[in-house]
Amino acid sequence: MFKKRYLILLSIFLGLVLQSCFKIEETIASVTVLNSAGTPVPGAEVHLFKFGTGETRFDTTQFTNGSGIASFNFSDFYESGQSGFAVLDIEVIKGSLLGSGIIKIEEQETSEESILVE
Repeated sequence: MFKKRYLILLSIFLGLVLQSCFKIEETIASVTVLNSAGTPVPGAEVHLFKFGTGETRFDTTQFTNGSGIASFNFSDFYESGQSGFAVLDIEVIKGSLLGSGIIKIEEQETSEESILVE
């Protein structure tokens, strides 16, 4: 009887220790905006959205930094055990320059896409 209790307590303890060691990585979408010469475009408006769904949690806008990169953190929307995350449309505007594309966002990874504005 003592041995059985000991094994149960040991199993619970190990389960808690192993679970607390699991670190959830951030789910990031990184969009680099380039002009026709391949130069990064700072200050471009980058809009990520899920076309036609009305899904507002994936409708967000950022401006590119000095390196032409806009970074979006979707970690708060990730649920453990979730299969797949999202494929989002990208629209970019910088003055009269426009660009578009799509990005497949993978859970607990940094997904990257480059968009050419013309």
